[in-house]
Amino acid sequence: MSEPDNQLIAEFNARRSEEAFAALVRQHVNLVFATALRQVGDAGAAEEITQNVFVALAQAAGKLGSHPTIAGWLHQTALNKSREWLRSELRRRKREQVAVNLELARAEGDSVWSSLVPLLDEALLELREPDRLAVILHFMEGQTFHEVGSALGIGEDTARKRVNRCLGQLTHFFRRRGFASPALVAGAPIFTLSSHAAPAGLAASATTAGLAAAHSAATSTLTLIKGALKIMAWTKAKTAIVSGVVVLLAAGTATVTVKEIVAHRTPAWQEKFDLSLLDGLPPQVKILPSLPSTVHNRAGERNGKVLAVGQSFMALLETAYQVVQSRLIVNAPIPEGKYDFIITYPRMNDNLKALQEEIKKTFGVTIRREMIETNVLILTVQSPNAAGFKPSTGPFSNHVEPDSYSIHGATPYTLVADLENSLGIVIINETELRGKFDIDFKWDSTPDGLKRVLNDELGLKLTPGRKPIEFIVVEKAN
Repeated sequence: MSEPDNQLIAEFNARRSEEAFAALVRQHVNLVFATALRQVGDAGAAEEITQNVFVALAQAAGKLGSHPTIAGWLHQTALNKSREWLRSELRRRKREQVAVNLELARAEGDSVWSSLVPLLDEALLELREPDRLAVILHFMEGQTFHEVGSALGIGEDTARKRVNRCLGQLTHFFRRRGFASPALVAGAPIFTLSSHAAPAGLAASATTAGLAAAHSAATSTLTLIKGALKIMAWTKAKTAIVSGVVVLLAAGTATVTVKEIVAHRTPAWQEKFDLSLLDGLPPQVKILPSLPSTVHNRAGERNGKVLAVGQSFMALLETAYQVVQSRLIVNAPIPEGKYDFIITYPRMNDNLKALQEEIKKTFGVTIRREMIETNVLILTVQSPNAAGFKPSTGPFSNHVEPDSYSIHGATPYTLVADLENSLGIVIINETELRGKFDIDFKWDSTPDGLKRVLNDELGLKLTPGRKPIEFIVVEKAN
């Protein structure tokens, strides 16, 4: 097992150890190069991006000392650097390639996996950060589940379950975009096809570039002047922005930090999750990027008005159109990051329509409803008196873990929606069950295990079928 990242970072920060930095580069250069190559499709550009990523690592090392593993940070930085490069000549070509692949990927087999490779990183970004790290460490850096668990502070079995659950989520991501994708399993060819060894000598050149950046005595004066001029021009055009230049001198090294201060105040409803703040607001809908302090997603409703924070783009769509993700088809780049929103119209229907229009305007997409003949699972009652369905009179609550499920005071609709999200396929409820129930069960984290529990404990059966289903189709606006 290689020396842990946090030890190498600490050694580099303490005495600018070239050996420690070189070890970091050697351990992660293949991950960074392969990520860049998947994005830009050009080996020469991927080498340049790899060097830029490790330059960024050297410059940011002082802030990364508490990270048990920097693989996730490097993956995200490689994506960011690749996207900067793609903004020029290759962005149009990559989109055309993915569009063609969507049309060609209809049969199962390796050809399908090849078509999915350009979208793998986008799929990874939809995972929660701890889940994404587990997948990256296991499949892209070749670590065992024991090593993954040690890096993330969890047990080996927990690491295995986490990765297996993520495979189901990745499968759902691809199917939602129209690929006839088989279920991802540990040996799925996509991970082999997406891996690329870095060229000989790239680790050495990346090490040299990073160390040169770290040892640089001062930031380029020309770069700072250009940045300051841009800020001054923007300030004249947008009077709401005040720009300040702060010069910090430390240990004989001159560093110039430019801070842009936005004059408008952050809305109170963003700073503190308090539904009572909605009471005095006029009818409106707003979608804003989440604050850095927003860690968890939360949502609530008060007198027909809605407040939600830390929501992904897909969650916004689910709320606005009252569907689960298995009924969404997104044929446009999915915006990154998290978002907060309020909708304060007096009636729920008005709220939903307003949110739908705001999503279109904010993200530059068109959205339509379309009936599509598709594979489904039909949920029926197999054993009417199964012990797992217990009538409930209590309040609603839910608690979902990778291998356990508990909802109280819930209607069958809640169970069906959760099943759709877990299995990644549309489920038609033909149980004719009414009322509210308490449901508690555990399973072995696989779709087959879930189906067995539904049958044995809840008396429910899932039968494959094919029906016309209304999907919400999202596309990039022209």
